[in-house]
Amino acid sequence: MSSKGLKIALAMSVALNLFAAAALVTVTVGRDRVEQRVEAQRKPGREGSFKAVLSGLDADVRDQVRARLRESALAARPDFDAARAARRQAIDLAGQPTFDPAAVKALLEQSRAAELRGRARLEDNAVAVLSDLEADDRKALSVILARHGPRGPRTRDRDDAPPEARRETPAS
Repeated sequence: MSSKGLKIALAMSVALNLFAAAALVTVTVGRDRVEQRVEAQRKPGREGSFKAVLSGLDADVRDQVRARLRESALAARPDFDAARAARRQAIDLAGQPTFDPAAVKALLEQSRAAELRGRARLEDNAVAVLSDLEADDRKALSVILARHGPRGPRTRDRDDAPPEARRETPAS
C-alpha cells in the first residue's frame, strides 16, 4: 500500500473511531436519562412514612391527628373491603368456563365505585383534620394528601386477599 493509501486508511479509521466514541457517549448519556426518568416515575407520592410525617408534630396534636385519621380509616374500611370483594368476584367469574363480559365489567365497576367512595371519605376527613391545625402543622401534614405513600415491601399481608394475590416480600 502506498503512503497516500495508508493516510486515507488512517483518516478513515480515526473518523470511524470518533463516530463510535460519539455513539457510545450518546448511548450512555441517554441510558442515564432514561434511568432517571424511570426512577422519577417510580418515586412515591410523598417522602417518608406516615410515622415520620407525624413525628414533626407536637405530641398532643400528633395524638389527636392520629386518632382522627384512624377513625377515618376505620370508617372507610367497608368501602375498600367491598372494592376488594367485587374485584375478587370479577376475577373468579372471569376464570369460569363460560365467560360473561357484562357481569365482569359490572363487578369491576362496582369495585372502582367502592374504592372511589373510600378514597373520597379518607380525603374529605384528611381535609377536615387539616382545617383544624395551625399553619405550621398543616404545612407539615399536608403531604398526607399525596395519593400514595412510600413504595416498598409490604409490612403485612392482607388476610382477606386470596393466597395467589398476596405479595411475597423480597429478601433484602
